[in-house]
Amino acid sequence: MINKVVASPEAALADVPDGATIMIGGFGNAGMPSALIDALIAQGAGNLTVVNNNAGNADAGLAALIAAKRVRKVLCSFPRQADSWHFDKLYRAGEIELELVPQGTLAERIRAAGAGIGAFFTPTAYGTKLAEGKETRRIGDRDYVLEHPIHADFALIKADRADRWGNLTYRMSARNFAPIMASAAKCSVVQVREIVELGGIDPEVVVTPGIFVKRVVKVAATLRKAA
Repeated sequence: MINKVVASPEAALADVPDGATIMIGGFGNAGMPSALIDALIAQGAGNLTVVNNNAGNADAGLAALIAAKRVRKVLCSFPRQADSWHFDKLYRAGEIELELVPQGTLAERIRAAGAGIGAFFTPTAYGTKLAEGKETRRIGDRDYVLEHPIHADFALIKADRADRWGNLTYRMSARNFAPIMASAAKCSVVQVREIVELGGIDPEVVVTPGIFVKRVVKVAATLRKAA
């Protein structure tokens, strides 16, 4: 019997090793898997490469992971904002690396990993510093930059509902990067509001099929910090 439900966030992340590449869903606080990030901080893995839309907000979630100096490198599209002070401090001190990726390119690089695409050409960033050192090609009447997929060891994402097979639905914009991250990681770990019986989710509304999910954790409402 397939049952991907795990007892706790801590149990779900117990095997994350030092040096892992981890995708973390969320667009700011929307869809951020706060309970899983807190469990990762408690678990102790370090020297991590994190793929996220930004570099953390204020003092919680990804920002807390960065503040704990557990992140070696961040790949993101929006590293600086008014409350990204932990990343900003470490970056200025040379204690954390940054790979800046335009948001659409970031999404497509993640999607490409899940789709088995070896590389793709995009006009975004052509002629800028972000294209330095990368292969370029003129196709038709436009110039393009070659970009490669981003693969991950783990994806930490947040969904609304799941069944024991790992089929997922999301709540509005909290979906954001979660579906493509789930398909791009070797092990996708999902925190959910509710776990239903098989058949409790209409197949027509499943967004992420269970084939892309390895572990599901139900998180009590008191532990859910983000929308």
